[in-house]
Amino acid sequence: MSDNKRFEHQRMDEAVFLDCYASRSQFENIDLSESAFSNVNLARAKFTNVNLAGVRIDDANIDGLTIFGHDIQALIRAEIKRNKPG
Repeated sequence: MSDNKRFEHQRMDEAVFLDCYASRSQFENIDLSESAFSNVNLARAKFTNVNLAGVRIDDANIDGLTIFGHDIQALIRAEIKRNKPG
């Protein structure tokens, strides 16, 4: 899969994305439940109104990834900082 793709109103549950370049892609109104993203470049990808239940993201570049308007990298950093002992 190359970058700049647009996915709308699709059922993609149990899909497997492996070794993909999906930066700047847009996923809108999609069922991605139980999907797996492995070794995927998701930088600047945008997920809006997407069912992400059970989704697994492994070894992926998620810098700039937004889900429901939230910068996921920033949320992860904030959560790590919040839970850091001391």
